[in-house]
Amino acid sequence: MAKLLVATQNRGKVQEYREMLAPLGGIEWLSLWDVGLGEMEVEETGNTFTANATLKAAQYGQRAGLLTLADDSGLVVDALGGAPGVYSARYGAPEVTTEAGRYQLLLKNLDGIPHHQRTARFECVVAIAPVNDAIAHARGTVEGHIALSPRGSNGFGYDPVFLMPDGRTMAELSPEEKHRISHRGRALQAALPILYRLLAQ
Repeated sequence: MAKLLVATQNRGKVQEYREMLAPLGGIEWLSLWDVGLGEMEVEETGNTFTANATLKAAQYGQRAGLLTLADDSGLVVDALGGAPGVYSARYGAPEVTTEAGRYQLLLKNLDGIPHHQRTARFECVVAIAPVNDAIAHARGTVEGHIALSPRGSNGFGYDPVFLMPDGRTMAELSPEEKHRISHRGRALQAALPILYRLLAQ
């Protein structure tokens, strides 16, 4: 059975990958903890999602000696010059330490900006690092707007304030809907042909 390392300490995220890449089949899915790298931290020094995903895939993959997937993702808000971008998970740090605090800071920074100027997108880049081969990338995006206030109880991060074109926030989608249309879901769908090819080798 082929082994595939997902470069995360979060076993829930590994399960999410397993569900979204179910067509692969016959894969042993591994987290960093499963290969003894749970304490290893790769510093995300890149200024793009692609750069940070590449850093993680390359360094963890090299240490583990396994085909490795890593992603970097975040929220890009046009009215804020692309912020929070690669700093989405650290927006407002060190003062802001919670997900709710981060999206409340975002809303505060957009105070007075009308709906048509609150365009935003979630972006995700997946980096795939084969053993001793070039790193491949797949990208997924979801376009929307930033809501005036949070709604919904599903999802995480900025989901409660990200308005989809149908008027619902990302946090109002079911997990199944989100997997299908999310930026990470789209990036992983784009990664499928690459993974099929690599696993067949």
